[in-house]
Amino acid sequence: MKKLFYGDNLQVLRDNIGDETVDLIYLDPPFNSKADYNVLFSTPRGERSEAQITAFEDTWEWGTESVRSLQSLVTTNGNLAELLDLLVRTLGKNSLSAYLVMMAVRLVELHRVLKSTGSLYLHCDPTASHYLKMILDVIFEPQNFKSEIVWKRTSAHNSARRFAPVHDVILFYTKSDRYTWNLVYQTHNKDYLESKYRYGDERGIYRLDNLTAPGVRNGESGASWRDINPSDKGNHWKIHKKTVESIVGVEQAKKLGTLAKLDLLDQHQYIYWTPKGRDGHKGFPQFKRYLGEGVTVQDLILDVAPLNSQAKERLGYPTQKPLALLERIVAASSNPGDVVLDPFCGCGTAVHAAERLGRSWIGIDITHLAIALIEKRLRDAFPGIEFSVEGTPQDLEGAKDLANRDKYQFQYWACSLVNAQPYKGKKKGADGGIDGQIFFSDAESVSQKNPVIRKIIVSVKGGQNVSLTMLKDLIATVEGNKAAMGLFVTLASPTKPMIKEAASAGFYKSAGNGRDYPKIQILTIEGLLNGTERPEYFDMNLGGLNFKAAETERGTGISQGQLF
Repeated sequence: MKKLFYGDNLQVLRDNIGDETVDLIYLDPPFNSKADYNVLFSTPRGERSEAQITAFEDTWEWGTESVRSLQSLVTTNGNLAELLDLLVRTLGKNSLSAYLVMMAVRLVELHRVLKSTGSLYLHCDPTASHYLKMILDVIFEPQNFKSEIVWKRTSAHNSARRFAPVHDVILFYTKSDRYTWNLVYQTHNKDYLESKYRYGDERGIYRLDNLTAPGVRNGESGASWRDINPSDKGNHWKIHKKTVESIVGVEQAKKLGTLAKLDLLDQHQYIYWTPKGRDGHKGFPQFKRYLGEGVTVQDLILDVAPLNSQAKERLGYPTQKPLALLERIVAASSNPGDVVLDPFCGCGTAVHAAERLGRSWIGIDITHLAIALIEKRLRDAFPGIEFSVEGTPQDLEGAKDLANRDKYQFQYWACSLVNAQPYKGKKKGADGGIDGQIFFSDAESVSQKNPVIRKIIVSVKGGQNVSLTMLKDLIATVEGNKAAMGLFVTLASPTKPMIKEAASAGFYKSAGNGRDYPKIQILTIEGLLNGTERPEYFDMNLGGLNFKAAETERGTGISQGQLF
C-alpha cells in the first residue's frame, strides 16, 4: 500500500482506512502558532517574495465545527469529551481550545487505525505539548506513554525577554505493551569519544563498561562467578546480548545460562580484568564495549541538524523536517513491509523515509499544493516508483467538482498539470491575472554555458464559460511582464474567437533549437488529463528551474541499525 490522499484527514481516515491496519503513525500538525506559512519558490534569478504562496494558515477559530467535534466525542470517548469540556471552560472558547478539539477528534481516529503493536509519534512545540499529552494520555492510556523526545530544531539565537526557544517536542506513545521496537544507534559526541574510548586492541577502539546492574537477583544472574558474588554489592550480572549472539548465533545464545555467557565473553576476550589491588584482592571484570556498536538512540536529539536554507534536501516547504529525523523514527518503530501513516504529510518527508527504508505508506494532506510537491519529490528520488493518488481529479467531472468546491485548490492542481509554480495563491491583493509561472532556459546552442532564462505565465480558469476578454487579459499580462509565452488553462472549451486571437499573437522562436512555438497556448483540462494536449516549448533544463528536485536515492532497504 503506497497511497497519497488529498482531503481532510479526518474524513479520509473515517472513509478509507480500516481498524488496526497501520503499524506506525508520525504526525507533524500545525502548532497553533497564529501565523501563515509560505512555500518559497525561488526563481532562477533568486527572487522569492513574489513567488511565495501560503501553504497553510496556522490560525484556528472557535466555531460551529469546534462545537460539533466536541459533541461527537461524547459518544465515542466520554472521558476525552469530559477533559476537553474542562479545558474549554478553563481556557475559554478561543484559538487554543479550537486547536485542541481539532486535534482530539483526529487522534481518536488515529488510535483506531493503529495496530495493537503500533506506535504514534506526535511532533509539536512547547506551546501546546502539555495539553496534547493530556489528550493522548486519555486516548492511549498513561502507561503507553514511552518518551518525550526533545529535538533541537534551530541554532542558538537571542530572545529579548525569555530563554530562547530552540527545540520541538515529539511525544511517543504505543497502543499496547507489545509494540515494535528496533535498536537504532546514533553516533557518539566527539568529546565523549575522546574521554571514554581510550582503549584499543586488534578488534578496534573500546571503552570499559559495567558487567553488573543494580538490584539483587536469584538464579544465575545473581550467582558467584570466578569467586565474585555481585550480590555482595547489591548488584546482578548484566550480559551484552548482541555480543553473545555475534559469537554463537541467536539460537545457541538462547540456550546458554548467564554464567556460561560470562565464560564465553571471557574466552573471546570481551572482558577486561582490572589489576589486583595492593591488599591482594582480585581484580574485577569489566565489559569491552567497542565503538562500532555506537549508542542507542536517546530522547534528546542533538545530532540531527535542522535544515538550513542551503541544505540539499530542502524543497522550500515551510515546516520541512530533516530526512534523518524521520528515518530514525521509522527504523526504530517499524519493520520492512509495515505501513507508515502521516496524516499531515506536508512535503512528504515521512513517506520519503518510509519508502527509503522499504516500508509501505499512506500520506494525507488537505492541499493540492502539498500533494503535487510530494508526487514530484517521490518521482525524483525514486525513479519508477509506483503509488496511487486519491482525491485528486482523474477526469473532467472530478475537475469541475474541485473547481466548484475550492477555487484556489483547483488553481494549485491545474498548475501541477503543466509543471508550473503556483503564484501567490490566497495572498491578498491583485495577482495581475497570474496563477502560475514556468521558468525555462534557452540559448544560442544547447552547449552554451550561460543559457537565457525565460518565463511563461499561466492563467487558470475554472468557470463553466470563458471569453475572448479573458484571453486578451492574458496576452496583455504576458506583454507587460516581458514573458516569452502564456498558457491559458481552461476547464471550459475555448470559443472560436479565442482560438483565432491566440493564433494571431504570433510565435516565440527558440534560440536553443530554432523552432517556433505559439506565444499564446490554450490548453483544456480535459486534454491535459487524457494526454492529448501539453505545453509546447524548448527547455534545456527539462523543467528543473521550476521546482527543486529531490536527490535520486541509490537504493532502498537501508540497514536498521547503523543509520546515523
